[in-house]
Amino acid sequence: MAENPSNTATLTVLELLNRTSAFFKDGCIESPRASAEILLSHILGLERIDLYVHYDQPVTADELARFKEAVSRRAGGEPAAYIVGSKEFYGIKFSVSRDVLIPRPETEHLVDAALKWLSGPGDEIGQAACVLDLGTGSGAIAIALAVHTHKASVFASDISLPTLRMARQNAENQGVKDRIQLLCGDWFLPFKETGEAFDAIVSNPPYVRSAVIVKLQPEIGYEPRRALDGGADGLEAVRLILLQAHAFLKPGGVLLVEIGFDQRTDVETFAKESGNYNDPIFISDYSGWDRIVFLKKR
Repeated sequence: MAENPSNTATLTVLELLNRTSAFFKDGCIESPRASAEILLSHILGLERIDLYVHYDQPVTADELARFKEAVSRRAGGEPAAYIVGSKEFYGIKFSVSRDVLIPRPETEHLVDAALKWLSGPGDEIGQAACVLDLGTGSGAIAIALAVHTHKASVFASDISLPTLRMARQNAENQGVKDRIQLLCGDWFLPFKETGEAFDAIVSNPPYVRSAVIVKLQPEIGYEPRRALDGGADGLEAVRLILLQAHAFLKPGGVLLVEIGFDQRTDVETFAKESGNYNDPIFISDYSGWDRIVFLKKR
């Protein structure tokens, strides 16, 4: 196995990157080069691309010491996003902690689909729609929608107060705090009292089967289980959302939900049996899996 690069004295940026990548690769760390770049750019206060502009810059003893700590944490399986405290999603930098799920590239398809519906030709609602992000987590989906639809009224809910604090911080960082209403409660519970109705509801609920979680990469163990665990069949939260969302949608409103790669058949059955939606439309992710279900209220 490669030696921990930070055990070596004076190194340049490129030398440290190369040695760290080899160290992570030998340790079977996912995305070894990217992990090395994320950690080192954070320590040096640079953008990742700028590491290669400063490739021959020596790393100071203090920087090396802080990098050594970060490398040790990553080698132990902790996600790089938690180590540096941020993750980019939809071109926006979000603060993250172990209170929130780390935003995934697959979820960008959910934002894409929502934005397309909000601004699509012939849509009478347009960007002035009222949108709910159900189970908002870091606020990534709600904030991305608010940033890209300046007229939309965005609501975001989550059952966890620490999670909502992180979402509020991210909304403040992106200058959209005044355009997002954050509510605490279990799924639709906060809206049963307010009577709020929405033009669109979007959600990335937990959809991993309970028995599968322990078999996933070690990194997953650092993330909040409640944001991942979808019950015995992985569909506990998805089913609840599909069965209840229509009551909170305006006539002709739409529901967009992220699902597991192998859940299309079951979700299609739930949607049709409910009788509350038109035929579902499925949207594929970058790997070609059905990842987003788009449902329009009858």
